[in-house]
Amino acid sequence: MPAATNKADLRAVTEKDFARLAQLLEGIDEATAYIPHDDTTIKDVVGHRAHWTEIFFDWYNDGKAGKPVYMPAKGYKWNELKRYNADLRERQADLSWEDVQKMLNDSHKKLIDFIDAHSDAELYGGPMPGGGNNKWTTGRFAEASGPSHYRSAAKYIRAVIRANA
Repeated sequence: MPAATNKADLRAVTEKDFARLAQLLEGIDEATAYIPHDDTTIKDVVGHRAHWTEIFFDWYNDGKAGKPVYMPAKGYKWNELKRYNADLRERQADLSWEDVQKMLNDSHKKLIDFIDAHSDAELYGGPMPGGGNNKWTTGRFAEASGPSHYRSAAKYIRAVIRANA
């Protein structure tokens, strides 16, 4: 699927992919959310996806403010994502299934509000401020941290469901 190139398409793909993920999550009870699969759980994946949407806002806000932007996060390089994600799972270990679902819903609403509050030019008119010397636009970063993560979470959840059917 090609990346969105305008606000309307970004909003549409964000809503569509979130709706698909939300529909899958409706059928996940707490016990299923904690079943280990490939060294993680559905609860971990949902918390992870909510976190990555929030980290996009950190990047964007820091870049707009002229502050240093740490991608993916302070103290980590892109080739250290396994370590970062393991550290994130540890930081989120005490969160409940209900907590991570709320985080996901809240981060999605925040992303939709962000998209609605920005013009095509602000989302796609040039590289995101502080975007790590990357040519990606703000809209492209938003898509990578929202709908792309929703799709990968849905794929993981379907795999867990199949493996435990």
